Amino acid sequence: MKKFMDKDFLLQSEAAKTLYHDYAENMPILDYHCHISPKEIAEDRHFENITQVWLGGDHYKWRLMRSFGIDEKYITGDASDKDKFLMFAKCMGKAVGHPIYHWAHLELKKYFGYNGILNDKTAEEVYDICNKVLQDPDMSARKLVKMSNVTLICTTDDPVDSLEWHDKIREDASFDVKVLPAWRPDKAMNITKPEFVSYMQTLSDVSGIKIDSFKSLKEALKIRLDYFASKGCNVTDHAPSYVMYHPASGDKIEEIFAKRMRGEELTSEEELQYQTAFLLFEGEEIGKRDWVMQLHFGCKRNNNTAMFNKIGPDTGYDAIDAYYPMGELADYLDALAQKNVLPKTILYSLNPNDLMIINTMLNCFNEAPNVAKIQQGSAWWFNDTKLGMEQHLKAVAESSNLSGFVGMLTDSRSFTSYTRHDYFRRILCNYLGSLVDNGEYPEEDMDILGEIVKDISYNNAVRYFKFPLETR
Repeated sequence: MKKFMDKDFLLQSEAAKTLYHDYAENMPILDYHCHISPKEIAEDRHFENITQVWLGGDHYKWRLMRSFGIDEKYITGDASDKDKFLMFAKCMGKAVGHPIYHWAHLELKKYFGYNGILNDKTAEEVYDICNKVLQDPDMSARKLVKMSNVTLICTTDDPVDSLEWHDKIREDASFDVKVLPAWRPDKAMNITKPEFVSYMQTLSDVSGIKIDSFKSLKEALKIRLDYFASKGCNVTDHAPSYVMYHPASGDKIEEIFAKRMRGEELTSEEELQYQTAFLLFEGEEIGKRDWVMQLHFGCKRNNNTAMFNKIGPDTGYDAIDAYYPMGELADYLDALAQKNVLPKTILYSLNPNDLMIINTMLNCFNEAPNVAKIQQGSAWWFNDTKLGMEQHLKAVAESSNLSGFVGMLTDSRSFTSYTRHDYFRRILCNYLGSLVDNGEYPEEDMDILGEIVKDISYNNAVRYFKFPLETR
C-alpha cells in the first residue's frame, strides 16, 4: 500500500516517476488564465487567516460544503472565519475521491509545511498552524506567487477597467513576476442582460465614443483593445453559453442594437444574431492583432434563482450545459478563416462529451507555421479532476497533438491554487509513463517524452502566446 500523498503521489510506474521528478517537478508556472485580483497583488495583501485564503470566493469549496448539508451561514454567511474553517474541515474528512481533498492537502504541504491530514479532529491544530505561518510579514500575496515559481499571470479584465493596478505592479521593480491583463468583453456581448444599456454608457464614458449603434460600439471596443495592447495584453477570453453562428446583415444588427437600447425585449433569434456579430467582430480584431482568443462555453449559469437573488453570481450555482449545436462552432471558425483572420484559438467546453467533437473539429483549421494553432484548452472547472484530466489528455493525444498542448491554468481566485499545476503534471507524467509501460511508446525515447513534459508544463505556453519569457 502506498503512503498517503507521498513524493510519488499519482505516479504509478518508474517511467512516470522519472518524467515527473527529472522533467516536470521544477518547471516554472505560467498562469495564462485566472481570476486573481491585480489589486491584491499590487497592494501585496496579507491574509489574516487561512479562511480568507481558502474559502473567500472559492465556490468549488462552497459547493462541497453544501453537499454535506452545511448551513449557508458557514459558507457565505456571517459566521466567524474560524467557524467556517472548522465546518470545511469537517467535510474534508469524508470528501473521499473529491479533487478538493487532494488540492487542499497539496496546499497544506507546500505553503504551510503541514504533512498531516485535515479532518474534524485536526481542524483546530491546522487552523492554528496555518494562521501562525500567515502572521509572518513576508507571507503575503506576492510571497505565495513567488513560492509557486510563477513567472507570469494573466488576470481577467473588463474593457472598461482602468488597469491601474497592472501599472503599479509593472512599475514596482521589487516584484519580477509579470502580471498582464486579459480582455474579457462579456458584458458587451450579453445584450439581453438587464445592465447592458447602463454598461454601454460606462463604455462610452471610458472610450470617449458616444455609443448609439453597433458600429459605434465596435469603434469604442477598438479604442479599448488598443489601450489593453499598450499594457501588454495579447490574450482574450470570452464566455458565451455556446459558440453560435446565426449571421445577419449589418442593417439587421443595427436594428437589434437600437431595439435593445430603447429598452425593448429581443427575441431569442435576435440575441443569437447579435452575439454572432459580436463574436465575429472580436475574432477578426483578435486575429488582426495576432492575439490568442480563448472561448469558454457549455455552462448553464445561476441555476438557483433564490440563491442568485440572495448572494449573486459565481457562488457555486452553475452547472454543465448538455445541449447546444456544436456544428455552429465550426461555422464560426470557418467564417473567420475565410477572411484569413482566424486567430490562434483555445476552445474549452464544460461538457466532457465534447472532447472528441472539439478535437476533430479543430484539426480542420490548423495550419503552418503554427503548432496546434487551434487547440482544446485544459480540463476546465468541473473537469479539472483526476478523471477529467486523464480523459482530456487521452482525447488530445489520440485525435490532435498532445505535444503542442499549452498546458494547465488555474482559472482561480486563490493565491494557493497553484498546486493544481503540480496535480496536473503528476497526472500528465503518469499518463505518458503508462504508454511506456504498456509498450505503446519506446523506453529509448524517454528524453523526447521528457521534452514533451517540459513543453506542456511551460514552454509551449511561452511560445504560443509569445510572452516575453525564456523557455526552460
